[in-house]
Amino acid sequence: MTRVYRILGKPYARKPLDGEGAYLFGGRWSSVGTRLAYTVEHHSLAMIEYFIHIDPDDPPKDLVAVTAEVPDSVSRTSISPKQLPANWRQSPSPPELAEIGDRFVCYARAAILIVPSAIAPAESNWLINPRHPEFSKIRQQQNGSSNPAVAAAYVREF
Repeated sequence: MTRVYRILGKPYARKPLDGEGAYLFGGRWSSVGTRLAYTVEHHSLAMIEYFIHIDPDDPPKDLVAVTAEVPDSVSRTSISPKQLPANWRQSPSPPELAEIGDRFVCYARAAILIVPSAIAPAESNWLINPRHPEFSKIRQQQNGSSNPAVAAAYVREF
């Protein structure tokens, strides 16, 4: 069993792994129109991944932390930094990365794609395909509120 984490606004916590955000806005690893739930292997990385994208002087006030338990039996595939283009960490991200995630969802050979974090490449993002048949094996729970003011203060100093 592996635990993965996600930070998100309370209004979205009812279905935290439905891939709606990626579907509407795309992301580093997916294009608009592709459902993919972005999670990470550590709660602290989840906070950093979330707060790096917001204005630290105006943090959201209604964040929640979600934990998902992924049984070892759920299929997964991994990509290492060596398999990625040299510029994979740049922002905005190169389009090749979204193509990787889009193909992963389209072919549905595994439920989870493990990729390196652009922020902390030694750690991993776990991208979950919510339309994969094994998705129902993943158990989700809301962990309560995160303290956005404390995290935003940290990010401001970072």
